[in-house]
Amino acid sequence: MPKVQVVDKTGAGIEEIELSDAVFGIEPNGPAMHACVVNYLANQRQGTQSTLTRAEVSGGGRKPWRQKGTGRARQGSTRAPQWTHGGIALGPKPRSYRFTLNKKLRRLAMKSALSSKVSTSDMIVLDSFGLEGIKTKDVVAVLKAIGAEKKPLIVLDSVDENVIKSARNISGVKTTQINNLNVYDIVNAGKLVVLKAAVAGIEEVYA
Repeated sequence: MPKVQVVDKTGAGIEEIELSDAVFGIEPNGPAMHACVVNYLANQRQGTQSTLTRAEVSGGGRKPWRQKGTGRARQGSTRAPQWTHGGIALGPKPRSYRFTLNKKLRRLAMKSALSSKVSTSDMIVLDSFGLEGIKTKDVVAVLKAIGAEKKPLIVLDSVDENVIKSARNISGVKTTQINNLNVYDIVNAGKLVVLKAAVAGIEEVYA
């Protein structure tokens, strides 16, 4: 079983806990993580881009010149795709980019992402932030003390307004809860800062 040190908000070690082998100790599966990252990014796309076809561009109702005898190529409309101000041929239209992955693959990818953070020592288990109010500088001080200043992802066991509002305007810092955790955020994070209570919740869901 992998073991990690639980630290307090000053960065001092409190205790050592054992993590579940089934969640934090598997061999990371690269293709599964890649599939989940592609799926997440595709599902974020709005798909609202749109271009006008020759039928939708205004003008071009009259034939620009007669069919034969001018020496020029035959043309039926000044709004054909080859004309300036003409319609766009085969351009993008509004569509959905969403697709789904099966549950087994998503669970494997999540376990792989968590295990990869543990294996590279990029997961930090924090006892508690101990915030009494909304103070951004307090969160900055905690992250500096535990060595998680570069793009940390803070995983909370439940909604904590003090932590969320204190961290939301710090560049590169993102907060989430267990039920909103996703593979893209874990892979994209420089350090994974997980509250001790959240570790038990993650193991309960994915073990």
